[in-house]
Amino acid sequence: MKSASDDNRTMTRYAIITPVRDEEKFIEATIESVCRQTVRPVEWVIVDDGSTDRTGSIVDRYVAQHEWIRVVHRADRGFRKSGGGVMEAFYEGYKALESKEWEFIVKLDGDLSFEPEYFEKCFQYFRDNPELGIGGGEICHDVEGEIRVEANPRFHVRGATKIYRRACWDAIGGLWPAPGWDTIDEVKANMLGWKTYAFTDLRLFHHRFTGSEEGLLRDRVKHGVACYVSGYHPLYVAASCLSRLNQKPYVIGAAAILYGFLKSHLTRPMRLEDRSYLAYIRGQQIRRLCGMQTIWR
Repeated sequence: MKSASDDNRTMTRYAIITPVRDEEKFIEATIESVCRQTVRPVEWVIVDDGSTDRTGSIVDRYVAQHEWIRVVHRADRGFRKSGGGVMEAFYEGYKALESKEWEFIVKLDGDLSFEPEYFEKCFQYFRDNPELGIGGGEICHDVEGEIRVEANPRFHVRGATKIYRRACWDAIGGLWPAPGWDTIDEVKANMLGWKTYAFTDLRLFHHRFTGSEEGLLRDRVKHGVACYVSGYHPLYVAASCLSRLNQKPYVIGAAAILYGFLKSHLTRPMRLEDRSYLAYIRGQQIRRLCGMQTIWR
């Protein structure tokens, strides 16, 4: 006789898209983690974004073994395109999806490991809260033998592991194709009445530190650019830089964020020019600076 849990497992239809580039050290662990899930996806598209190592051949081997895993091989552009490159690869995978009746779409990085019940437990959160639009587990790292969880704002789910309810996905219009996409999506969702948060009891092990593939300073500059693209209030960026003075790489890291933000005002990268969105995010940030209740806490 079927239990309610069995019904929930069979009724949850989700698709995963994983953009990867030069992940031969970690991609197999991610694939094995997904293959062991108690609730498996209806389809998983892995986009090999021009890898120059063995990533493509490793993925090909699993594709040959599992009909629900597919791969898209992109040509090598010759460099890692920060932020925007990930979204280009993601949307190539999105266009390649054959399954159209999914209930949830997942953006998952190729350097993660997680427990077999991860997705089953994630979807229970969505069933328990119909207003939950974006969710996912928390990212943790091994720091000198100690497991540490990444600290993030209350409303934020790490871009490495995001689950979107279809109605929320449609409402926010998908993802912004540039750095800052993983903040814009959540702010838009909250503005439209959805809830977004990470599940504190569900953790994924990240095999490399966020931004480490480009170096910490470049990652900080990219963060400053993302702040501009996301429409951050200048006062909030300044306060954020001050708060990072005691974080490695200390003063130079905070300066790199500010440099990325100010440089963007000159170079004018594409950003979301939506007045209601800008009013909402900046209003939330001013409230945060004033110690009032916001989506940040």
